Amino acid sequence: MTMTHRPATTLVKLDRIRKALRFEQPDRVPISDFFWGGFLARWRRELNLPPDADPYRYYDLDWIVTIPNMDPHIRPFETLKEDQNEIWVKTGFETILRKRLDRPMPEQISWETDCIEKLEAFEFDDPADRRRYFEAGDNQIAGVGDGFQRNSPPWVETVGKLWPDFPVFGSMIEPSECLTRLIGQQNALLWMGLYPERTGACINRIGEFYLHACKAAIAAAGGNLDGFVIWGDVAYGRGMFFSPDYWRRFFKPWVRAMVEHCHAHKLPVIYHGCGCIEAILEDYIEIGVDALNPLEAKAGMDVLDLRRRYGRKIAFCGNSNIQVWETGDENRIRAEVLRKLNAAKGGGLIFQSDHSVPSNVSGRTYDFIVRLVREYGVCPLNLGPFDESIDPIAG
Repeated sequence: MTMTHRPATTLVKLDRIRKALRFEQPDRVPISDFFWGGFLARWRRELNLPPDADPYRYYDLDWIVTIPNMDPHIRPFETLKEDQNEIWVKTGFETILRKRLDRPMPEQISWETDCIEKLEAFEFDDPADRRRYFEAGDNQIAGVGDGFQRNSPPWVETVGKLWPDFPVFGSMIEPSECLTRLIGQQNALLWMGLYPERTGACINRIGEFYLHACKAAIAAAGGNLDGFVIWGDVAYGRGMFFSPDYWRRFFKPWVRAMVEHCHAHKLPVIYHGCGCIEAILEDYIEIGVDALNPLEAKAGMDVLDLRRRYGRKIAFCGNSNIQVWETGDENRIRAEVLRKLNAAKGGGLIFQSDHSVPSNVSGRTYDFIVRLVREYGVCPLNLGPFDESIDPIAG
């Protein structure tokens, strides 16, 4: 059921986000981020905060992303090994993951879908199954990452709890992200090369599944979403994993369809794709993506350069260099943060890191960054010696 009453402070944040995405000048630059569990523990310890302290609420950040169950098969984790050091589980992607508790991310050990024939025969559970949205349960994306969580709470319950206090975005992966989890990145790239048409047909079937899951999630939320994130890593530090033409033929139509459905429900779309996505950036503009995230600085992405080249055609979310944040050097961090704020002139920027905030960023550093953005992000911007023009490049 749609809730109708939100505090004025939440409506201000929602207005701020919408204006930034529409290239209208907000009251100040919106800020939020994605946080690794290791960072959260360090942040609480260094700032002497209680165990349940949450940076979204502590800093009253401007938006938050939620994750329904996107597993192809809805099933509890099958625990294969568990001790004080690590956990091995088989998930609804029919993938075995090894989660070492002293390391930030899990390791994919093996995939049940280990040949093209199995991928062609793979059957997905119903994308509209109510368990994905209305019931607690295990799922790989929410449960096995930098942390480990069994029996994640019902997605609509999470949305409902956050909705009064934050602009809430739903999310859904697209086929490229599914392939990485279902068959592994190496197999995905190999099969695209060996069997381009057969793999393309599988991509189309996966795309249809996640389009229907996107539609089901939006319906399940009952009007309590303010936007939508589509996740899909198709690039690395130096370029795309595969041919842009292959992406345009098999992946792009499904991203387009998801964007169109979100827009039909008045939900702006932020596309999250790591790496250097320069080769297909204009394609995202063509299909109506509202903003790109995370714009990895280490992959050569620079949001000021992008604003100069693309103007008001697409907004941006991210690009503050996490490697600079990791130094803890306040002078370098100040220069990085204030320089990137130039991209918010006239709207068009949500301030975030260029990926997510890991444990090698100190809690005090993040606290310093939020204070910088709140002080210097008031519009119209006054960035002093860090001011740069974002006028279009001539020629």
